[in-house]
Amino acid sequence: MSNKKIIRVTTVASSLKILLKGQLSYMNQFYDVIGVSSKDPVLAEVTEIEGVRTKGIDMTRKITPFKDLKAVWQLYTFFRKEKPAIVHTHTPKAGTLGLLAALLAGVPNRLHTIAGLPLMEATGKKRLLLNTVEKITYACATKVYPNSNGLDEFVKKEKFTKSSKLKVIGEGSSNGVNVSHFNPDLFSDIQKQDLKNSLGIAEDETILIFLGRIVNDKGIHELVDAFVNIASKYANVTLIVGGTPEKELDPIKPKTEELLHTHPKIKMAGWIEDVRPYLAISDVMVFPSYREGFPNVVMQAGAMGVPVIVSDINGSNEIIISGENGFIVPVKNTELLEKAIADFIEADSTKYSSEKCRQMIVDRYDQKLIWKLLHEEYESLLKD
Repeated sequence: MSNKKIIRVTTVASSLKILLKGQLSYMNQFYDVIGVSSKDPVLAEVTEIEGVRTKGIDMTRKITPFKDLKAVWQLYTFFRKEKPAIVHTHTPKAGTLGLLAALLAGVPNRLHTIAGLPLMEATGKKRLLLNTVEKITYACATKVYPNSNGLDEFVKKEKFTKSSKLKVIGEGSSNGVNVSHFNPDLFSDIQKQDLKNSLGIAEDETILIFLGRIVNDKGIHELVDAFVNIASKYANVTLIVGGTPEKELDPIKPKTEELLHTHPKIKMAGWIEDVRPYLAISDVMVFPSYREGFPNVVMQAGAMGVPVIVSDINGSNEIIISGENGFIVPVKNTELLEKAIADFIEADSTKYSSEKCRQMIVDRYDQKLIWKLLHEEYESLLKD
């Protein structure tokens, strides 16, 4: 292990555990890696699983000036004590607070990965405020990594920072996908049938799946409206919905929530710890999100050989190539989303080859490739 120290900062501990899974332990082979996020028992799990030190410093996902100032001070104090060569932040609030503290502490390499921008759906004064915060974040950074080409173009268009600070690692994604773990060959026909039986899904059903937070920004209203119409026209179709709501941050419409819980062909799976068996029984994923950085679930579905219907947003429209490993529809368009689902149901079952869907992910987003490229980036920065 090098004596060079790298601190990775996220707003919540689950991001260290899930979004950066495996990456921290990989980098810990070469550096002294520390994970920082809000205090949470999950941090102990990160230490155990990844083999890295962790530190809890509370950060909120909302605008909370006094708590934010306290967090900056605590981060600054921690950075001054640890003297890292690199502070690398993820998620919006951790980026702003972490990079400001790193700048004040004199950290030479201050890096930020952009993985989706909430401001894309904001308007008016809120949008102006979020734009300003984003510019402050990037001003504190020495390097900024949009995790998709679409985000890179958006940041340049909005003039949040100078182009020389921006770089997309590989073909995008913050952490790639573990293609050995997400492999359809790991699940037998018996296992798949048992799961269908437990969900009350008949053998001849076409299974659609949505995985993600049950919030407005994920396109849940368009999905439910399109599916209700589809279910009225096709008898043998089921929608599995895996995820949890965020009623305080982004509550969905009461009508949509009612349909999710009462429609006979919608199966609410709640939070799914291991999505692979659910993907293994699915025929197509539907992911009509309004905004993303580089959606992990779309890569995971592809690695499991499942085609994906996505909205035409950055990240999603880079992973999916229409007609090859899925289909791209305009964002917030229920009618065309419904048509895409209908076209899939009526299409020749061989149109979307499971093998091709998987190989398109393996070739571009195997996480070992992403880790290697990021390691090379770190090395180039540390040599300067």
